[in-house]
Amino acid sequence: QLQLVESGGGLVQPGGSLRLSCAASGFTLDYYAIGWFRQAPGKEREKISCMNNNDGSTYYTDPVKGRFTISRDAAKNTVYLQMNSPKPENTAVYYCATHASSCTRTVRRFASWGQGTQVTVSS
Repeated sequence: QLQLVESGGGLVQPGGSLRLSCAASGFTLDYYAIGWFRQAPGKEREKISCMNNNDGSTYYTDPVKGRFTISRDAAKNTVYLQMNSPKPENTAVYYCATHASSCTRTVRRFASWGQGTQVTVSS
């Protein structure tokens, strides 16, 4: 069973911080590209960050560059998304998912989706 479980979401104030976790079971995250995605109400899922499996290089969409950071803890088989200074428009359900080879693949090519964790940015 290949499974990802997201956690760490909740209510956060603008300018605050939040760290999301994506815990893997049934497989080793080191062998996969791992991405963070978000889906706001009425919107399609959007890839916002990703870490490649081969060299650890990272990808960020422009809206989150400089504010969000993806990282991997191999010992815990967990990937994190550090969210600094989140904005109200960042409110969404956040998901993690994997790809066998590359962060460059489209959203639909990622697999092993978790259940998501709700992030609400509000004062």
